[in-house]
Amino acid sequence: MKPPVNLQEQVSLGPLNTLAVDARARYFLDVKAVGELEQALAWADSRQLDVLVLGGGSNLVFAGDYDGLVIHMALRGRHWEQVTDDGAVLVLPAGENWHESVLYAAGAGYRGIENLALIPGTAGAAPVQNIGAYGVELCDSLQSVTVWDRRFGRQQTLDRDRCGFGYRDSLFKHEPGRYIILDIRLRLSRHAPFSLGYGDLNEYLADSDPANLTPLAVARAVMAVRHRKLPDPSVLPNAGSFFKNPIVTEEQFQSLQARHPDLVSYPVEGGVKLAAGWLIDQAGWKGFRNERVGVHNRQALVLINHSQGSGADVLALAESIQASVRAMFGVELEMEPGVIGLH
Repeated sequence: MKPPVNLQEQVSLGPLNTLAVDARARYFLDVKAVGELEQALAWADSRQLDVLVLGGGSNLVFAGDYDGLVIHMALRGRHWEQVTDDGAVLVLPAGENWHESVLYAAGAGYRGIENLALIPGTAGAAPVQNIGAYGVELCDSLQSVTVWDRRFGRQQTLDRDRCGFGYRDSLFKHEPGRYIILDIRLRLSRHAPFSLGYGDLNEYLADSDPANLTPLAVARAVMAVRHRKLPDPSVLPNAGSFFKNPIVTEEQFQSLQARHPDLVSYPVEGGVKLAAGWLIDQAGWKGFRNERVGVHNRQALVLINHSQGSGADVLALAESIQASVRAMFGVELEMEPGVIGLH
């Protein structure tokens, strides 16, 4: 079987992941149409190659080179469907930049995803992690996801209920490699109330009249709050929040709170959610850095690659942080990014 047109070999993935880890792909292909994707998958299968689908590279760590085919999803062409006086459905192909799409929707007067401004990555990656920020998750507005199902070799549409969404979780994480996201559909509104109750955002907008707020004004407020705490990956390479906020039982929480009265927590269904950043800070890691990697000095959840560190450097730091938090609090921290190339 002939290789796909424009197939490249031994391509550096450093510019295609926000941690700027310089791993290499044995084979690499930009895919701009579903037909190109089908051809690339058939070729990879004929050669028994592993396949990695890459969007903005904002939620992964390359622990080594990738000895397979990296498909960079470049499907674009966002548009509106089902437009009414109250709302519309925004269709985002997988290769669309997420943050730009948020500003596009907010600028058009549509509400629902403005709190998710400035989250790096592409639309196709957003459902995998069920991205969330400031009291809003993607699943709150998601209507459906169009996927290529590799198990059955066909395209299908999954509604929100079939996507298995949870906190930073989805069906796509539990069945890795099966589904390749082609586009997402978001049901947005012109009149739904804003979600402004989250601490920092609420404080930033305290002097604003909610009746006069626009989606774009809320998105810009979110951007301002995020800029205060989070480094720009293009300036200081990072993968955003590196650890999930752990959920513990009520009994565990009571025990921890007795020993740590300032413990930051949030009640959730099935237990109590702890602030991973607070745990890491208390363990003494905020602002730490060695010769290659470190922890951001304003947000302990963010690991940074300040001097061309490798994926192994990042993962070694993450494991040290996990061990410290485990020893101090008896709490396990789970990494948010996926790890690629670990044998």
